[in-house]
Amino acid sequence: MKTRSIIFLTAALMVCNVLAQPIIHPKVGETATSSDGKVKITLVAKKQNYSMAMKDSHDPDINSPKSVNVSPDGKKFYVNSLEGGKTVVYEMGTNRKLKTINHNFTDEGSKHLWAPASGLYKWHKQWNSPNTFMGKPVEATFSHAGRYLWVPYYRRTYDNNAVEPSAMAVIDTQKDEIVKLMETGPLPKMVATSHDGKTLAVTHWGNNTVGLIDISSSNPDDWHYTKLLIVDYELPLNFGNRHVNRDTESGYCLRGTVFTPDDQYLIVCCMGGAGGLAVIDVKNQKYLGRMLGMMANVRHIVLNNGYLYLSVNSSGFVQRIKLDTFMEAAKQMTNEKGIINGWENCKVGAGARTIEISPSGNYIFAACNNASRLCVVDTRTMKMIAEIPVDSYPVGLDISNDGQYVLVTSQGRKNGGGNAVNIYKVDYTEPEPVIKEPTPVDSDSIAAPVAEGGNPISQSSIMKWLGTTTGQVTAGAIAAVLIAAIAVPVSMKRRRK
Repeated sequence: MKTRSIIFLTAALMVCNVLAQPIIHPKVGETATSSDGKVKITLVAKKQNYSMAMKDSHDPDINSPKSVNVSPDGKKFYVNSLEGGKTVVYEMGTNRKLKTINHNFTDEGSKHLWAPASGLYKWHKQWNSPNTFMGKPVEATFSHAGRYLWVPYYRRTYDNNAVEPSAMAVIDTQKDEIVKLMETGPLPKMVATSHDGKTLAVTHWGNNTVGLIDISSSNPDDWHYTKLLIVDYELPLNFGNRHVNRDTESGYCLRGTVFTPDDQYLIVCCMGGAGGLAVIDVKNQKYLGRMLGMMANVRHIVLNNGYLYLSVNSSGFVQRIKLDTFMEAAKQMTNEKGIINGWENCKVGAGARTIEISPSGNYIFAACNNASRLCVVDTRTMKMIAEIPVDSYPVGLDISNDGQYVLVTSQGRKNGGGNAVNIYKVDYTEPEPVIKEPTPVDSDSIAAPVAEGGNPISQSSIMKWLGTTTGQVTAGAIAAVLIAAIAVPVSMKRRRK
């Protein structure tokens, strides 16, 4: 009882702290310069739904935006408007709205879109029209050289406690239309694509499970689940008729998800419970266990240049450790438990949520929710060097392919909040690696990358071209790209997480 009281008291204090935060809306034109003078950030544009008077930036389709994803070709960015049940598509550079994709379905109207049931996900009750709902889009991942965008739904709108199987839409980015719907477990949040483009993982916040999908075929009708893996235990969803806060009553609250560079392992953040990082052997489709030793309440995870980076939500930190060191310890776990120390820590803003890394790998950008700040960390020193205000409650973030733009989504809340997408221009004194926009050869392949202005093609740029944001690729993949870049251009697959 004492432990439970402490948990509830801590949660109450966190809520009070959030409610006490003043709602801020920084003006376009606001700037910040890093302490070393090497990075300058400018808020250059917004898409917002908190002021109709600001006609140039007002967009009614922005309703508590959860995430933003830049397309692999760098031409568009997709904003998942959680409470609005929409994915809004904008043109990169001009910020012109291209399309709004609605996630509203009826049983008959969407019947042709549904993939066959996998048998992995069980319903708690019989619904008259289970496929009539509005999906609340959360995160997203690209696959098939950017041809498809996978968007999981927080829940089906009639499922108030998020106990039933939810769903995931697949958007054809050539048409920006939904072409496939697939079932998921309860409360899916994160999705990730393997580097080889053959496997997609969907992480279920709602019951401690992770689904693996075979997407190796170019035909969407061939995609199918291969395994449902359980992290320690499957949360029993026997809530009865009582209202449940599924943000807290969801077991380990699985979140950030990433494949290792060789695609053999999947690492998943545990935001809730005892915390830690869950490790899954993808090759053998087996759960290995949870690693502890990092801070509690880890939310997001990325890999870059041999390091594993974490965002720690509650305390507002970015942590890192060498991936090889982590995996060596993970492989030695006993009884599905392990511990690893030696993390490097950098304090950023309170409520560190999504983190992404610049093309060079030199800078981490962090969306800090409670602090209402975009924070910048220099990975060479692991110190925060800059911060700039963001519309209240920033949560999602992505970086343009050339590193020149950082896009941040700010959610709405009952006491106000952002309801905005902030677009920042970043100027570096040391130019970030740039590769020319790839030339499409067909729907699944593009020409090899070529460095602009004599700049070398860095590992990060190669990684971006290959279509992954994890920060590492195999030696064979790097060699293939380098050969293609200096020899006769060839057509190659491009994958992006």
